[in-house]
Amino acid sequence: MKSSRAIVTVSVLSAILGATAYAATDVQEKREEMREEQQDVREKQKEMREEANEQMQDVSRATKIIGTDVKNMKGEDLGDIKDLVLNPMRGNVVYVVVSYGGLLGMGDKLFAIPWSALRWSADQDYYVLNMDKEALKNAPGFDEDHWPVSTTQWDEQRKQLNQFYRVKP
Repeated sequence: MKSSRAIVTVSVLSAILGATAYAATDVQEKREEMREEQQDVREKQKEMREEANEQMQDVSRATKIIGTDVKNMKGEDLGDIKDLVLNPMRGNVVYVVVSYGGLLGMGDKLFAIPWSALRWSADQDYYVLNMDKEALKNAPGFDEDHWPVSTTQWDEQRKQLNQFYRVKP
């Protein structure tokens, strides 16, 4: 009787431990499935953002770009696009000129930001620059009366700007 009770007890404990181990494995598998699904969703969202960026940045009218707000990743206002700087030899936009600061358009500082540093927002209402306000305040800029006027001046700034905004030329 004692041995059969011991056998039953061992059997019951084995079944419980086996079920617990199975449940733990099942939970781990479910977690892994959820991680994979989340990663798939993130990748799909990234693809959609990139597609929206390509659509907007491949072919856009300058009048649709000029005046568009620029915000950082937190949604804080960093100004708006005042102008586009083109490379006529290559036929592409090299920089956008963003106006920030000042009051009612007076005293604004202008920033030449590499076009590739901007991304179209998910809802396509504004451009996103991955930079906080304080960093932008310290960015190389110029005022309305002192635009770089020659290719040489733009070329001199290009390396500095690309490094500051962490973009490849």
